[in-house]
Amino acid sequence: MSEQPIPPLSGASTGPEPATELASDVASRLKRDDHGLVAAVIQQHDTGEVLMLGWMDDEALRRTLTTGRVTFWSRSRQEYWRKGDTSGHVQWVKSVALDCDGDALLVRVDQVGAACHTGTRTCFDGRELPAVVGSRDAGPAAAEELTADDTTTEGAR
Repeated sequence: MSEQPIPPLSGASTGPEPATELASDVASRLKRDDHGLVAAVIQQHDTGEVLMLGWMDDEALRRTLTTGRVTFWSRSRQEYWRKGDTSGHVQWVKSVALDCDGDALLVRVDQVGAACHTGTRTCFDGRELPAVVGSRDAGPAAAEELTADDTTTEGAR
């Protein structure tokens, strides 16, 4: 005979009530864009590999913080999506951090399968752009020469 779960007594609590809003101490630290979103950089927890970038509003972040799975807001479909629900390529949350400006999240995950919808491990695989490669061995003079030509530099933060 298999065990049957015992239903809770009427009115009895089965555990803490799930949060329905993002904690106010977290929400107050976020700097959202004009659409109420914050960039979420997704990183493999054990290798440091950057897997993808997604967008979260308060609800997506709340779900991510409280369920152990990453949830995003889809800007194109205008709906929430939990990574892996259709592909099986689940992202298990290991930690979540807010950057110093409050406008970006770092979500460290255990990625199952490909992170990118194209089937690649990361959304950056095979998509390198041509760039001048700098070197700290070039010395301060080379760095000054490069930054002197950059008229868009905001200055040191």
